[in-house]
Amino acid sequence: MRGIQVRQFGEPDVLEVADLPDPVPGPGQAVVEVAYADVIFLETQIRRDGAFFPPELPYVPGGAVGGRIDRLGPDVGAAWQGRQVVTKTASPAQGAYAQRALAEIETVSVLPQGVDLPTATALVHDGPTAVRLFDNAVGGGNLRPGAWVLVLAAAGGLGALLVQLAKAAGARVVAAARGERKLALAQRELGADAVVDYALPGWTDRVRETVGEPGVHVVFDGAGGPIGRAAFELTARGGRFSAHGAPSGGFAELDPAAAAAREVTLAGIEQVQLTPAEAKPLLDRALFEAAAGRLRPVIGQTFPLADAAKAHSAIEARETLGKTLLSVE
Repeated sequence: MRGIQVRQFGEPDVLEVADLPDPVPGPGQAVVEVAYADVIFLETQIRRDGAFFPPELPYVPGGAVGGRIDRLGPDVGAAWQGRQVVTKTASPAQGAYAQRALAEIETVSVLPQGVDLPTATALVHDGPTAVRLFDNAVGGGNLRPGAWVLVLAAAGGLGALLVQLAKAAGARVVAAARGERKLALAQRELGADAVVDYALPGWTDRVRETVGEPGVHVVFDGAGGPIGRAAFELTARGGRFSAHGAPSGGFAELDPAAAAAREVTLAGIEQVQLTPAEAKPLLDRALFEAAAGRLRPVIGQTFPLADAAKAHSAIEARETLGKTLLSVE
């Protein structure tokens, strides 16, 4: 089969088209004939230097696919054959950027009526993450009708979902992103109450002018780095700061003592380090919300499989809107 392989860490051009062996399903597994593969920022970081989760070289990138079940493991029921599904991939070495991918059948979700494959694929990574972050903010009592919510990286795949979930809960949302194109998406298509460009000086002052002196009740920090650190100062006393993003130079470095003094609840990446058993029902919830018309992933761009390097370059250059997918013929 045809796929994308990384033989050495480095720039996007290390993503090379290669002939690869077909995956063979074992017990409890299935092979998915891939139609779409999700591409996320973390995959660009791993490709560059093996950050966070260094795979053994060579490897096929990608952790989420949408497609049709093509082959079944010896103990998997025949009713799965031919079903349209979305799923995480089973092997970190033989991932989603390929014509066929291996999956554990327990992680596979069947598409609900009214949800197409691109939409469902775009939810595999970010759907469970968004639902978990939203649930935690609601459960903590911070995200409620009328509350102010600040979403950083609001025009990205995860940020777009968080804006929609917060608005559906009756909160008021300030969407923060970089550039007019992304701000327009957040306000006109996602329904944010206000937008701010965090690439411009004084952006935190503009947020404060919008929400008032007490600050925001919830910060969803999908940016990290200095941007996340600056956003922490906007958090109201007794508020919640979720530091789950790192594309701006690592996770935001926050002072627990300063948070405690203001009674701010700090939550990090541990919230979304989900086991397959935890992620599957959250994905099914996200798919249900999409089928009901309450959640819509923004698919900003789709690249052919052979152009995986262009997809990575676009993500790293901050040129993308919402989700990026690879289309596999």
